[in-house]
Amino acid sequence: MRHQERISAYRVMWILVFLDLPTETKKDRKNYARFRKDLLQDGFTMMQFSVYLRHCPSGENAAVHIRRVEKSLPKKGQVSVLQITDRQYGDILNFWGKSSEPLPPPPQQLELF
Repeated sequence: MRHQERISAYRVMWILVFLDLPTETKKDRKNYARFRKDLLQDGFTMMQFSVYLRHCPSGENAAVHIRRVEKSLPKKGQVSVLQITDRQYGDILNFWGKSSEPLPPPPQQLELF
């Protein structure tokens, strides 16, 4: 596989996790905090409140992180996971008020071999 084929915008993936978890009881808040902490420890960053995203160099790597999300799911609440290519992620429009801002540059892709 050639270098450019390995680092293709169609092979590089982004995972978006959308969560709507209950926070009514002390136990619910603790479960919410634990799930959020697990996401952050696995390399996710907060895009918005209740939306976390992670860059993955391949679909196989994305599958690993999706399995980790599944393992740390709380008993109550709704969690949705969306997996998109880097090309699709590049089409996201971000608005702050009525102005739009370009996406921040993606993480630097390093290849060791």
